[in-house]
Formats: sequence, structure tokens, C-alpha cells
Amino acid sequence: MGGGESEKRLFTKGLVFHENYLLHETGGHPERKERLMAIMDYLHEEAVLAQLALVEAREATLQEVALNHDPDYIEEIRRFCGRGGGHLDPDTVVCRDSYKAALWAVGGALAAVDAVLEGGLSSVFCAVRPPGHHALRNRAMGFCVFNNVAVAARYAREKGVERVLIVDWDAHHGNGTQVAFYDDPSVFYFSTHQWPLYPGTGRAEERGVGAGLGYTLNCPLPPGSGDEEFFRVYDQEFLPVALEYRPELILISAGYDAHELDPLTSLELTTQGYGRLAHRVARLAQEVRAPVVALLEGGYSLSALARSVAATIEALP
Repeated sequence: MGGGESEKRLFTKGLVFHENYLLHETGGHPERKERLMAIMDYLHEEAVLAQLALVEAREATLQEVALNHDPDYIEEIRRFCGRGGGHLDPDTVVCRDSYKAALWAVGGALAAVDAVLEGGLSSVFCAVRPPGHHALRNRAMGFCVFNNVAVAARYAREKGVERVLIVDWDAHHGNGTQVAFYDDPSVFYFSTHQWPLYPGTGRAEERGVGAGLGYTLNCPLPPGSGDEEFFRVYDQEFLPVALEYRPELILISAGYDAHELDPLTSLELTTQGYGRLAHRVARLAQEVRAPVVALLEGGYSLSALARSVAATIEALP
């Protein structure tokens, strides 16, 4: 057996990153390319990168993006960026190359799904941007263009995965993801988020409709909530339900703006706290024998973001 193949078999965790994610130029906007640069620099400096299989990203096809988005909306984004970009809404800014970056962000998520379903990896972290969990079927919002995690869930379903669990620990509620699966029992959506806060959705009473009733679990937290409040929710409310659901794939909308150092929110999760949340998801994954794909969402303190991503990766299976 060759040495290269022997080394490859040592990897259980993977990372998705591509320089095309840096093409999404936003100027002084909080969601800027320096976020990914800080993550990658830290992973290299702390020798985390050397422990990961690098999963090759790709550009999503229009048909793949259309699994969750209206084709007319996709074309609208292409044309808007082609004219030079600007503000899609008061919060969401794009440039000429943002359409390309957004297609590669979705494609990176899909490559990660393939890597855990068919490539033998237990978990993959996707350092992608623009983020996605606010994006609706035909509308950009909250820094998000295409809903990476929602497309990934639908892609996995098309590949035969019967039950997908989405864990969203971003400080902002993932309204776009919730809407996408609100009546769908094949995708369970769980969110912890600051309340009240943008976008104003995610009340505990929002539990799904029709066949999807009971397959949405929102646990809004008041400002000032930190590690212990998060752990209580995960241990007492989330894990028992998730174990009963027995997902075949776990997707994480991994936002790091719940960190105590984040400038945009008022939650107080620590770096170690993020690691311990990821450890809880890892325990669940091992119990139900499901792989994990984490996709970057928010997080706007560069140092806190980089350290928390590393803590997440280290805790994942």
C-alpha cells in the first residue's frame, strides 16, 4: 500500500474551503472576506488544518440551487451581480462576483454531503460564504443569498437520506430554513437564538404545520444567555427529541455570533461553550450513526470566530 493512500485513510474529518468564497467583496460590511481568512490562518497556525481532509469544493449547478430557490430568483441574482451588484436589501450587499461565490458556497455544501455519505468521512466543516440560513425561496435577506443548508438538505434527500436534522446555533433565527421545511417531516429543524432579535421569527410556538407539525423546535433565549443556558436547552429539550427522531444526516448552521465577544448580538456563549455544543452534536451523531456537515453562517468577531470554529472541528466526530 502506498504511503499517500495510508495517510488518506487516517482522516475522519474534512474541511471545505475555496478562494472563490473571497470573491464576495462587501467592503466594510460585517460579513466580509476577512472572516474566512481569519479562520484559515488560525487553523493553519494551530495545526488543525493538517488533521483534516481537504474536500474539493465545486460550483453548484442551477438545477441544484433550484432545489430550494425559484429559478427566476436565481436569474435575478445573476443579472443583479452582472450589473455590478449593490444592496439586495438594506442588510445584504453583493458585488459583481458574488453570484459566482454564492454558487460555489452551495456547491461546497453539496461536496461535503457527498464526502460524508459516499467518501467515508464522519464530519466536514464548510468554511463558505456568503452565508445562507435567512435566504428565502425568492428573496435574499440578512447577509444571505442562497440557503446553503436548505439546498444541502434537499440534495441529501434526493440521494436517499430519509431523515435530515438541521441544528442552527446562530444567534439569529434561520427563518429561511424554517420556512423551507415547515410542513416537511423528513427535515427536522432545531434552533437556539437570541430573542428578540432580527429577523423576528423563531417563537417557541412555531412548531411546523400539517405533516411537519412537531418537526420544528425553536428555543429562543433572552439577551445575556451563556453556556449554561445553552447546555440546558440542548440537554433537556433538544437531545431527547433528536434521539427519538434518529436522523441519518446532521447539518449544522454554524453561526458564531452567539459568542460573548460578538459585536452584533447580546448572547454570551464562550469558545469552550461552542466546543461543548459541538460535542453534544457529536455524541448524538455517534449514537444514531449519522455523519455531520457544519456550514458557516454568522460570527463577526474575527478572533472569537476563528477560535470557535477550531473548537467545533475538534469536537466533531
